[in-house]
Amino acid sequence: MSITRFMTEHLPHAKPDTKPTQITTFSHSTEHEAVFDCCDMSRDSIRRHIRQERNSLSREEQLQLSLIASRHLLSEIQQTSAQHVALYLSNDGELDTKPIIEALWKIGVKTYLPVIHPFSKGNLLFLRYDSHTDMVSNRYGIKEPKLDVTSVMTAAQLDMIVTPLVAFDDKGNRMGMGGGYYDRTLSNLSHSKTLAVGFAHDCQQASELPVQYWDIPLPVIITPTRRFTQPE
Repeated sequence: MSITRFMTEHLPHAKPDTKPTQITTFSHSTEHEAVFDCCDMSRDSIRRHIRQERNSLSREEQLQLSLIASRHLLSEIQQTSAQHVALYLSNDGELDTKPIIEALWKIGVKTYLPVIHPFSKGNLLFLRYDSHTDMVSNRYGIKEPKLDVTSVMTAAQLDMIVTPLVAFDDKGNRMGMGGGYYDRTLSNLSHSKTLAVGFAHDCQQASELPVQYWDIPLPVIITPTRRFTQPE
């Protein structure tokens, strides 16, 4: 069975968030994992704990949770009519983005991946990505499209940027790996139509993250069980 068919037929459809609430619950269960209390912890300690949590999930749990979360993300993309969507290739226990990428290819949505800018330190480019894209390893050992100026899309031209993250809280605060790549990218989108969406396991939610002036909160965060939105 194809990923698209599985996601269409076997997972519940996410409904549009029509009420002024911050959290939409996808599942009918009222039981959710306890939110990780990170009070008085350093940023590095928070990262270390949550990375251990998500890497402790079994392969079967990772597959199931990734498919469920992908179905909700697909619904978000379709509801916003996004046609140019940047994602990322998963590693280190992140939700697997392969299902959603392949589903988007099947419905004709153009996908892009981040590439470390070769000249502007600490910044990202986004390059078109499909099944025929030539890939290379970057300085972190992560696969990214081979640089081709004809395939570049600026962040402001994208309809949606799905961002990786290590931790988040219910205020939309995001903690990455510490490189600041996405914070720099998102800081330039305040007057753009581009929607930034976090994509994470439920176990990556923390009680209240320590925030620095350069941290950019996310308007939408999607997990396998919930959709967090911030009031406009």
